[in-house]
Amino acid sequence: MNKYENPALPLEERVSDLLARMTLAEKAGLMFHTMVAVNPDGTLHEPASAGGMFPSTKWLVSDKLITHLNILTLAPVPPQKIAEWHNRIQELAAGNRLGIPMTISTDPRNGTIDNPAASAAAGGFSAWPEPIGLGASKDPQLVREFADVVRREYLATGIRVALHPMADLATEPRWARTSGTLGSDPALVAELVAAYVKGLQGDALGPDSVVAMVKHFPGAGPQKDGEDAHFPYGREQVYPGGRWDDHLKPFEAAFDAGVAQVMPYYGMPVDTEHEEVGFGFNKGIITGLLRERYGFDGVVCTDWGLITDADDVMGAPMPARAWGVEDLDRLTRMQRIIDAGADQFGGEFCPELVVELVERGRVSEERIDVSARRILRDKFRLGLFDDRRYVDAAATATTVGTPAFLAAGLEAQRRSVVVLSAENLPLAEGIAAYIDGVDPVVAGRYAKIVDDPAEADVAIVRRGAAYDNTRGQGFEAFFHAGRLDWTDGEIASLLDLAGKLPTVVDVMLDRPAVLTRLDSKVAGLVGTFGVSDEAMLDVLFGRAAATGTLPFELPSSMAEVEASREDVPNDTAHPLYPYGHGLFWPAR
Repeated sequence: MNKYENPALPLEERVSDLLARMTLAEKAGLMFHTMVAVNPDGTLHEPASAGGMFPSTKWLVSDKLITHLNILTLAPVPPQKIAEWHNRIQELAAGNRLGIPMTISTDPRNGTIDNPAASAAAGGFSAWPEPIGLGASKDPQLVREFADVVRREYLATGIRVALHPMADLATEPRWARTSGTLGSDPALVAELVAAYVKGLQGDALGPDSVVAMVKHFPGAGPQKDGEDAHFPYGREQVYPGGRWDDHLKPFEAAFDAGVAQVMPYYGMPVDTEHEEVGFGFNKGIITGLLRERYGFDGVVCTDWGLITDADDVMGAPMPARAWGVEDLDRLTRMQRIIDAGADQFGGEFCPELVVELVERGRVSEERIDVSARRILRDKFRLGLFDDRRYVDAAATATTVGTPAFLAAGLEAQRRSVVVLSAENLPLAEGIAAYIDGVDPVVAGRYAKIVDDPAEADVAIVRRGAAYDNTRGQGFEAFFHAGRLDWTDGEIASLLDLAGKLPTVVDVMLDRPAVLTRLDSKVAGLVGTFGVSDEAMLDVLFGRAAATGTLPFELPSSMAEVEASREDVPNDTAHPLYPYGHGLFWPAR
């Protein structure tokens, strides 16, 4: 037995022994954390030809020697099949020279929003509100319970790194990633982030932990004009209100909670003391602020795709998010990231460039060893070299999506529902209801469902918040961005219905919608954040208490949104509903 394989030896001795045995190519492989497809039947993805978004799994693991993979399930994959896939890929990695185990990660997958860049819908995992809905509960204990359930479900399927939580503040109403945040208030979000980290990792990182990779340092909320930094037109982050420090507070709480890994965002700071280059390339941010000021010595992984331009991402080209250094070649971009203090390259699979940098004398092997040591520490802490390499796939159903976890998720959904106005709420059971956007089978458990509004006592309607649906194609189409108010055509039928009978409208608030034109016309207005029909109707009919409050303010007009400052929480002049608003009633 080699020293690194002996669980009785101290952590640092095991790391040092393994590091001394590794070739430069093997060390370089550690530094990449890229995407991999999972086939619905749990087999390894092996495309018939080269090219496309997802290369051969065997090529990544056996040829590129990559040991960190972020799973994407573009088609539904049952949790047991994810576990079976995990065991297969661990077997593949065990065949490499040193048998370094894989570390598998995922974006959030316990909510309702399916966006390949940010999250996956729950599938067979327990379903909870989106993170912004947890923010509507304003309850750190609930957030910790959520994260602990996520930890247990991930462990059962072999997922050991959570590419979350987002510690960003929802300060720019138009930002497309608001739903992934925990709200707009720095102090509350800091409490919730700390609870989230503790729920995933426990008090110390160990074999029963899931690594929390908190993102997006130093806070991605203040996007200029609310545009997202995935795209060239959204590359700038601005601080017109001088609130730089506010955006650091949730990260400070994560550090105090012992967070193991950090991801910087794509954006570049504008008109600050820092260099105007993307945060992943920014030495003042990663080394100066994160490493030196905060003393963080864990793994720093860049956001996905900073080095290589992609010719085809879901039908459209996508340039590398090398904001501020677009003119640099791939090799120099990589050198900038290493020099900045990062350890891993998200979404890339070109370890040969690391080897080339060392062979050319542009980066020392000693510097590569620093990152390799950080990365290996976490693998050992998680028990991946010992008895946690494989999972019991047959036992997945005893943990993932259990009745207890499903019930806990449903209760969290209920607690996230925000009642904005209530002329005739809660509703009486058994009334005649006309529904739109609600499952009639579910609604039939609360009311008599009719097809003609003229026969109804009330209409119950569910709608998504407005966004600019004319933007982009492919990958860009997943981002709800731009306007927050409905067009005349989008709202006409709703206003017509509300003119005929009392109408209760639930709006999915993935962003802070402008609801002014609707507010005075309806009998009840509700805001939700990724909840089932059952959870919403339980609150509307009084079976569950109404307790949620807004995690951000709802602006009264787009003009006031445009006049607000991107870095300042709840900054519109005359909000329709202020931060923290929500009507309450007890369960019947």
